[in-house]
Amino acid sequence: MSSPSLTLPSQAPGAARRRRLLELLGALAIAGTYVFLVLNQPADIAGGPGSASALIALSGFLAGAVLLIAAVLPTLPASTVVLIPVALVLNIVLGQFVGSTLVPFYLDAIGTVLIAVLAGPAAGAATGALSSIIWSFFNPTVLPFAAGAALIGCLAGLAARYGMFRRFYLAPVAGFVTGIIGGVVSAPVAAFVFGGTSGVATGAIVSAFRSMGDTLLAAITKQALISDPMDKAIVFTVVALLAYALPRRTRLQFPFVRNHRVLAGQPAERSARPEPSSPAA
Repeated sequence: MSSPSLTLPSQAPGAARRRRLLELLGALAIAGTYVFLVLNQPADIAGGPGSASALIALSGFLAGAVLLIAAVLPTLPASTVVLIPVALVLNIVLGQFVGSTLVPFYLDAIGTVLIAVLAGPAAGAATGALSSIIWSFFNPTVLPFAAGAALIGCLAGLAARYGMFRRFYLAPVAGFVTGIIGGVVSAPVAAFVFGGTSGVATGAIVSAFRSMGDTLLAAITKQALISDPMDKAIVFTVVALLAYALPRRTRLQFPFVRNHRVLAGQPAERSARPEPSSPAA
């Protein structure tokens, strides 16, 4: 038996339109904040949440995450809402630990991708943004990357929706492609806001490319295209293992998993009411 959703069971056209509007506004808030950071290149953002630029970034990303959550919350079962805090802790703990090692990866998106696979793109995007926001209170350098984290969650949810987790070998392929896109998006933030990367191993790779004569942006982009695709391939593989390790009854508590036949060995199940065509469904 599936877990009940938290709010209105109705998927009337008016409710679907409101959901799409909230999703659009949330995406625009996150994208607009990202553009602000890249264009203004605020050096004071590394000083923590007390700086003006950090407050602007925090407000923009938080507003976007809240709007996305407001859009998707009526469709979420209680099991997903309980899982989101666990995903946030997983992201922060793994990301903080791996970032301080000599491993040229991040592994800070496992919780985000897991939520995206179980609950869809909007839930994944909101989890990614919230993860960066909460983490920034311990490590301010993470905050500007909230847009990239949200994008990873959105792309993971879309990959799940269109069957990339039905075949186990397709999950790392989807992760690799997601990493390329995420790396290209995060490189300008790392270059223009911080002048490098915060990771020990990734910073060494950037230094190596700089010593070969590359510009800062070129060096960081090359580093991102080396680290990010492999990182996300690993993350997507780990999430596929976790998703298939869940008992079938638990997996089927998630409407997104049921409605889009996200995992193998599961018959398609559509509700009597047509589901809105929103990417977060």
